[in-house]
Amino acid sequence: MVSGKTYDVVIIGAGPAGLFAAYELVERSDFRVLIVDEGGDIEQRICPMYELGYCIGCQPCHIMSGVGGAGGLSDGTINLRPDIGGDLSELTGDENYAWQLVWEVDRIFLRHKAPGNLFKGNPEEVKYWEQKAAQAGVKFIPIIQRHIGSDRTPEVIGDIKKYLESKGVEFLLWTKALEFGQGWVKVKKGKDVFEIKARYIVVAPGRGGADWFHEVAGRIGLKARHGPIDVGVRVEVPAIIMEPITGINHDPKFHIYTDTYDDFVRTFCTNPNGFVVEERYDGYVGVNGHSMHEKKSNNTNFAFLTRIELTEPVEDTTAYGRSIAQLATTIGGGKPLLQRLGDLRRGRRSTWARIRRSDVEPTLKHVTPGDIAMALPHRVVTNILEGLEKLDRVLPGVASDHTLLYAPEIKYYAMKVEVDENLETSIENIFAAGDGAGLSRDIVNAAATGLLAARGILKKEGLYTEKDFRKPDNWKAKIEGLES
Repeated sequence: MVSGKTYDVVIIGAGPAGLFAAYELVERSDFRVLIVDEGGDIEQRICPMYELGYCIGCQPCHIMSGVGGAGGLSDGTINLRPDIGGDLSELTGDENYAWQLVWEVDRIFLRHKAPGNLFKGNPEEVKYWEQKAAQAGVKFIPIIQRHIGSDRTPEVIGDIKKYLESKGVEFLLWTKALEFGQGWVKVKKGKDVFEIKARYIVVAPGRGGADWFHEVAGRIGLKARHGPIDVGVRVEVPAIIMEPITGINHDPKFHIYTDTYDDFVRTFCTNPNGFVVEERYDGYVGVNGHSMHEKKSNNTNFAFLTRIELTEPVEDTTAYGRSIAQLATTIGGGKPLLQRLGDLRRGRRSTWARIRRSDVEPTLKHVTPGDIAMALPHRVVTNILEGLEKLDRVLPGVASDHTLLYAPEIKYYAMKVEVDENLETSIENIFAAGDGAGLSRDIVNAAATGLLAARGILKKEGLYTEKDFRKPDNWKAKIEGLES
């Protein structure tokens, strides 16, 4: 039992941020480190939805909680850029160091059984897509990517955990962190509630813990501010439509500004030959996508999201996103909504009869055919329609009447904690990292913030200086020079 022990560092959250913070600490010190997570071990994270075809509302959710975090059961796309899924240059104040962190995260994944192949594309292909997108008023962001796959990611995460345990890291799983303060974390395991003492705390609660973090931050006076959220749909099309681009970029990034509102819309988390899956946040329904190395579908899916920021008098983007999810859950009868793009254009709800006439067979069947315009705000729907029309000029067929739209897809990055360059919060010896703290939006950036938080602790202990971490090299060129 850990209740009577004192640790050097307690990490809340066993996702990429928490795991990589622990990794850096045990590689560079003999600290006693404990990781607390309300979910289970990676091999215990088996979602019944994959067998049943629908979500049964497990508490905690196996997709969102447990060792590996939400990224541990994602499609495992590693974006080798510091400005996708976050902004490491802004966090560190040093673009070269930001690229170095990406390199270091990638090396750790490779050390633990991540595949060596890259999606890179040759310069001529990349230039072609940049030019074609620009002609349509769209920006294509070329990224070097490593794809692990939803079926292989658990093996990689499991290997990282095994290594951490061999270095003395302890894991306290199926244990919910209730609150924390300077030098302590209060947790609940089963019916037992107890405190754990620690000299340092790293709060890395992940997307599933964003609301909890928001509540605790308010209670203890931790300085934080609301960030944007992304709201939209999961788009599903025949894989052949997107093969020309997914062949060189597994998860292509297109950035668009809409005509009516001049709002930012983007593609995110593309899954070639993948599957749309259901998710739940605090009981509200949502969708996501997975792709696997072994199991393939005939479709490709991607998130199509519009950025929402709120100003006075209401700045709580988390509450706003939750209200959208609640409305969609109500209209869908507890299931995600599914609509053909052609039906959305014509202002009519989809029915199973209309969907069966579509060229695209849905990979997620536990849905309610309906009208997305009744669930999402008018501005969001307008952005989706206009954005897809622009994207269709780059990838003809994406905006076909037969294209399927699942709703809602909401990415909560809402509460952004105020941190210094070491990721230390306004309360001394409490550090933050990852998506749940509003500091990242993907696996690589989350992991990198874990490294930064750990290095902040190591510097504070006087074990290292900043010069020990920043290595003189052209790290961007080093990544761009990787062979595919």
